[in-house]
Amino acid sequence: MILSVTGGKGGVGKTTMAYNVAAALDAVVVDADLGMADLPGRHGPDLHDVLAGRASITETLRSGPVDIVPCGRTLTGARACDLTVLDGALRRLEREHETVVVDCPAGRRADAGVPLAVADACLIVVSPQAFALADAIRTRELARELDAGLVAGVINRTVEQPPTGTIADTLGGPVEVVPADPRVGRSVVEERPVIESAPDSAAASAIRALARRVPATRSLDRR
Repeated sequence: MILSVTGGKGGVGKTTMAYNVAAALDAVVVDADLGMADLPGRHGPDLHDVLAGRASITETLRSGPVDIVPCGRTLTGARACDLTVLDGALRRLEREHETVVVDCPAGRRADAGVPLAVADACLIVVSPQAFALADAIRTRELARELDAGLVAGVINRTVEQPPTGTIADTLGGPVEVVPADPRVGRSVVEERPVIESAPDSAAASAIRALARRVPATRSLDRR
């Protein structure tokens, strides 16, 4: 299973969702944001090197509480990437680790569309602010075009009850609400997924609920 975590705009918490959902799934998480990587890096080869033909994806794997394939952080490295290599690299990782969660770039650029095209399914991260929903709708349209089934919309960093019914109807799929919790925000930098740092929290419960939806995604309606 390759699960892409995407969203229509930056700053909605895609990386923290990708990292924490990967933890709940015991999956590998891949930082596929070629120009603005956020997952912790490492010394040695990274996804830029894989997409430039300098390394295999298994060489880049960084062990930790969540195993990570990091991405380079240079413009030169991003420009050298051949996006056509990504499909084979992620499929190899899937064969060896079963479940791969991909942290996608925001928006509709080519480097955002390619991970969606490879993915079996996706999570679309939505800000609770009404103005951000239009961006999520465009991402949902792109996912449909690329045949990436929707696991769920993730209404992230909520402090009040959002209009879940409206958002679910708009995206054409279920939604999960992840409440604002500073431990989620710190989880990537500290490399402490919230299901470990605060297993009884509402945020951890929401992450586990998202993870439980994933096994059924291969049979999702992809309309």
